[in-house]
Amino acid sequence: MGILNVTPDSFAEPTPKLDPAVALEAGLRLERDGADLIDVGGESTRPGADAVSADEERARVLPVIAALAGRASVPISIDTYKGDVARAAIEAGADLVNDISGLRNDPAMAGVIAASGAALVLMHTRGASKTMYAEAAYKDVVSEVIAELSERIHAAEAAGVAPERVIVDPGIGFAKRAPHSYGVLAHLPQLAEALGRPLLVGPSRKSYLREAVDGRPALQRDWGTAAAVTAAVLAGAHIVRVHAVEEMRQVVRVAEEIRRHAFSSERVSE
Repeated sequence: MGILNVTPDSFAEPTPKLDPAVALEAGLRLERDGADLIDVGGESTRPGADAVSADEERARVLPVIAALAGRASVPISIDTYKGDVARAAIEAGADLVNDISGLRNDPAMAGVIAASGAALVLMHTRGASKTMYAEAAYKDVVSEVIAELSERIHAAEAAGVAPERVIVDPGIGFAKRAPHSYGVLAHLPQLAEALGRPLLVGPSRKSYLREAVDGRPALQRDWGTAAAVTAAVLAGAHIVRVHAVEEMRQVVRVAEEIRRHAFSSERVSE
């Protein structure tokens, strides 16, 4: 999943892509680089970010989604937690809604998904962007993430969302300190088995990597991201959400080969 931020304040990209023509070209470049999905977002959800209105978010994302829907051959995702934005994005051509709130923010969102038949990503987090770190208190982060995502899956199904349309995201970096994020990455097989849904993992350039990469800024964390992507794929992740698609596609393909051979009975001969 290639990340296409249509915001003025992305933490991990050098230049904003608010001009729809610029954003369209960036999205088509993601596809050329090997993205299987393009995730369009019109509001930064990094820790401490300011919320934007639904009107502003729609103004940012809808022209880009409509343009991509007419040009790209891969599915388009809308990264939003607002039901009105999701509905408009689906009408413009989005196939998937990536809700970082896990349906907690907007009671209307589940109905939008159920009525449209779009796919849904339920992410684990706590609190809002400005308060999430205050919520990062766990006795057992893995079991608590499992329990809270399980509850979100049940809520989606109760609202009429088809189970086979649901993907779960453990929320690396969201309401989690670095040790929590690494703990989740280390236990992805346990999460996948307990939740029974495909896993999306978003490890790209986030602050949990900072100490391990000697304090480098976000734009210089792709090597650290590559390690996390490898770990995620080896642990069974179905989708990885990344900025540097061309580079991470190579990482994914090699990790997939390692994983394939781990379950192969073929013997290597010299």
